Amino acid sequence: MRSSGTEPAPQNGEYTREIREGLGPAVLAAGPPPVPVLAPPFSARVARPHGEDLDLVHRWMNLPHVAESYDQAWTRERWADEIAGQLAGDYARPFIVELDGRPIAYVELYRAARDVLAGTYPARSHDVGFHIAIGETDSVGRGVGGRIFRAFIDGVFAAEPECTRLMSEPDFRNQAARRLDTKLGLRFLGEVDLPHKRAALFVYPRAEADVPNLSA
Repeated sequence: MRSSGTEPAPQNGEYTREIREGLGPAVLAAGPPPVPVLAPPFSARVARPHGEDLDLVHRWMNLPHVAESYDQAWTRERWADEIAGQLAGDYARPFIVELDGRPIAYVELYRAARDVLAGTYPARSHDVGFHIAIGETDSVGRGVGGRIFRAFIDGVFAAEPECTRLMSEPDFRNQAARRLDTKLGLRFLGEVDLPHKRAALFVYPRAEADVPNLSA
């Protein structure tokens, strides 16, 4: 694990969540998040920093309903750099999610022990965090996000036996996300302060013994 005093490294002069210094050997040995196989009707592929995948991510992130919550309405060039950077490192992996063969969403899996989130709870080296953006507007508000999250929970646990916890950290004011996490069976651990927001921290444990204690 990283030391509590480690700060996130700047990236191109801007804030990034990734911790790049002070990482322990177990965190380094864990490698990148797994690539899960999702149960039909969903499928997921690692996003590429060019071509159709880049076009999709750039378009989705600049749609009003995504930009408001994701806050990454970047240029196509910047998204190309972001996706390429994720693929070059071990912190995160970007995915294009399809429903019945149609791309509808962007998901990032990240190693929580390499993230600023690790300073708020006793992170394990294989913990995986989850971010989602439903890109296609006709899939918003239809319960698709919850179904995708459920598919990733099952897929990540199947792909990586060492992973015992999936983490979710929506903005504490996002009542819809909090209700969804609760509905999916995630456990609310408390509200925590991150450098960029106050978050509601949730966990989906593989077993009851894997629920972290924020006071630990």
